[in-house]
Amino acid sequence: MSEIETIDVLERLRSGALRRDFPIFKPENGGRDLVYLDSGASAQTPQRVIDAIDGFYSNDYANIHRGVYPLSERATRLYEGARRTVSRFLGARAPEEIVLLRGATEALNLLAFSFARPRLDPGDEILITAMEHHANIVPWQMVCEQTGAKLTVAPIDDWGVLDTDAFRALIGPRTRLISMAHVSNVLGTVNPVKALIASARERGIPVILDGAQAVPHAPVDVSDLDCDFYVFSGHKLYGPTGIGALYGKSEHLEAMPPWQGGGDMIRRVSFESTEYAPPPSRFEAGTPNIAGAIGLAAAIDYVQGIGFDAIAADEAELAAYGKTALESIPGLRMIGDAPDKAAVFSFVMDGIHPHDIASFLAGDGIAVRAGHHCAQPLMDRFGVPATIRASLGLYNTRSDLDALAVALGGIRSFFDA
Repeated sequence: MSEIETIDVLERLRSGALRRDFPIFKPENGGRDLVYLDSGASAQTPQRVIDAIDGFYSNDYANIHRGVYPLSERATRLYEGARRTVSRFLGARAPEEIVLLRGATEALNLLAFSFARPRLDPGDEILITAMEHHANIVPWQMVCEQTGAKLTVAPIDDWGVLDTDAFRALIGPRTRLISMAHVSNVLGTVNPVKALIASARERGIPVILDGAQAVPHAPVDVSDLDCDFYVFSGHKLYGPTGIGALYGKSEHLEAMPPWQGGGDMIRRVSFESTEYAPPPSRFEAGTPNIAGAIGLAAAIDYVQGIGFDAIAADEAELAAYGKTALESIPGLRMIGDAPDKAAVFSFVMDGIHPHDIASFLAGDGIAVRAGHHCAQPLMDRFGVPATIRASLGLYNTRSDLDALAVALGGIRSFFDA
């Protein structure tokens, strides 16, 4: 995209013109005044994605891979085309390094039980960070319980920044795996993953990146990062729910046993034995979410059509503007303020429970998330039971942040009266 085109798209982002691409904001759908600030949980879906899914069900629906009739052949081309789209999006070496799954959570569980468990012995260690989502904690706890391995946690500072010196110091002779967030879902902290992967590579330790919160905000090139695995979910990338992807280096995927058994993950089955299919089919047992994969590809095309240069510039402006607006509210305390962070605001207000704040905001048509955000250990680190989280998407503008600040000021006044 040229500089002129980027400037044009940036103006559309700033003006809120892209809201017209999302049916949820149309007046006839009751969305004229909707202030949606929960994209970190699930981003809204543009019409292009909805049309792609509807077009598949209306014109091309059939099961894939085994049918020899035209509908099945078209459906197969669309599904495998989606895999190629994801492969290009992540910078994988080949489409065969992409496994299409239900999302980042399923991908991390697959890695825990198919990649990690066979490699672990009692006393081995898995290294994660203190800012992880439960999906990047619980599967590792489960395999540690089963194998006698140990979960090691790298600390973060009061700003929500990973202590990289401590992280490197925790990489020891028994470290068998590192799994960490590319971007924190609560703090928005962008971790220096490339440098940390390089440190792991010096010791031959494989690295998994949870990219669920990264891929909507910045380009990802797994070949340049040199990570061993990368996972993300479609519904945070303006796509449908129930679909996501796992990138894995081919040498790892080829050595991994299947996680689930059933159709399409086999070459041959007898009552005596089964010969498994090569990756990625080996890890895609049963009929997949064909429509979801097609919708995910459409979402990727949509985001790439806007361009990450424009997205990053717009988000940087909104992040700075929102920080100033929120910090002017008496009694509001930000949780996490890393120098390098995504457009996510996590905060608390003195004397008011986050759930009460979210309920008041909902009455003003403002959608935010309140709770522990599937990161209870992180809440414990900051000494709070929950936070309010406002996370931005392509459709947000300064007016949304103004509405949030005004409403929070009103809540503060109400509780202080």
